[in-house]
Amino acid sequence: MMRSMSYCNVGILCLVVFLVVVSETQVGEAAVTCNPMELAPCAAAIMSSNSPTAVCCGKLKEQSPCLCQYVKNPNLQKLVNSPNAKKVADTCGSPFPTC
Repeated sequence: MMRSMSYCNVGILCLVVFLVVVSETQVGEAAVTCNPMELAPCAAAIMSSNSPTAVCCGKLKEQSPCLCQYVKNPNLQKLVNSPNAKKVADTCGSPFPTC
């Protein structure tokens, strides 16, 4: 009887740990959806010397956890890793991460 109760407790503990891990993973994924198109409001500032808009800065801050992923993408690398992009990030108060 004692052994079956121990197995039951271990099983319940494993289930609780699994549910906590799954729920935290979903929260993390829900917080940021990496989509480079979200940075479209920043295109004018990145492509020229224009100052970034408030919308651009907001989107840049939202997407900042994704920037290293974008830098690794050959199609986005030159744009995201450009001196102007880093200048826009600094202007918005969202320093470019070290990847």
